[in-house]
Amino acid sequence: MTAWLFQHWRALRLALSRLAASPVNTALSVVAIGIATSLPAGGWMLLDNAVKLARSAPAASQMPQISVFVALSADRKAAGEIEAWLRKREGVASVRFVPREDTLARMRTAEGLSDVLDALPGNPFPDAFVVAPADDRPERMEALAAEFRKLPKVDHVQLDSAWARRLDALLKLGRTGVLMLALLLGAGLVAITFNIIRLQVLSRQAEVEVSRLLGATDAFIRRPFVWFGALLGLLGGLAAWLIVAAATLWLAGPVGELARLYDWSLALNPPGAADTAILLGTATLLGWIGALLSLRQALREDAGS
Repeated sequence: MTAWLFQHWRALRLALSRLAASPVNTALSVVAIGIATSLPAGGWMLLDNAVKLARSAPAASQMPQISVFVALSADRKAAGEIEAWLRKREGVASVRFVPREDTLARMRTAEGLSDVLDALPGNPFPDAFVVAPADDRPERMEALAAEFRKLPKVDHVQLDSAWARRLDALLKLGRTGVLMLALLLGAGLVAITFNIIRLQVLSRQAEVEVSRLLGATDAFIRRPFVWFGALLGLLGGLAAWLIVAAATLWLAGPVGELARLYDWSLALNPPGAADTAILLGTATLLGWIGALLSLRQALREDAGS
């Protein structure tokens, strides 16, 4: 185990020295990888802020709700039991009780309905509850509504999720677009690393041949190059993070001013710790994959010749 760690430590130091030996080439490669990686990372950040904008925009007043109508035969005690259950239910943000008397009074103010309601023998409107779900994803709301329908003394459950469905459809479209962009640019990152490592191997062809003559294994020969590719990916990920963070700071002022003009609670935030870890880890992994693919081909060609 100690020997294995020492070999990797030696390979890491060798990769760092190779990066430092050609600072201009390293810087250009890091910038190219950083720009390619920053595009999907920035797109994901914009999507996240678009969700916050949708929550704070005027259209958010049409937040999805679930209306629960109590059976006409139910008394206030039954309605109280339903209300207590709804308030205790996990996944419910708020519950508002709408008495049938309030509904009748409101309907009497509507033009042409007063005479019709006076002709009826009683109050035709049931007690109702307006439930705001904590999670407005359509599938979660459907599950809540299905559970409400099973409650005793509940006659009808109406799900108003048109706004949530529109938002969810737009977010799915945005996520699909960002994912496609990430896959394309991820392949580009692998290709960049592939070519850089191939040039590294060609420039050190004599060193590789001498190592083979001395009995070095392919794993020993590959190790510094693999570390080189992984470090290149990591540095490119750091460059991408800096680009996204700088863009966030640059846009924060104009976006904040726009939010104040429209009374939106919106502020651009740089990538958090989890997003940063995913960005750096993905860039490092892609650099490692590019280096490994390049070395596999280069060493196979070298062994064949």
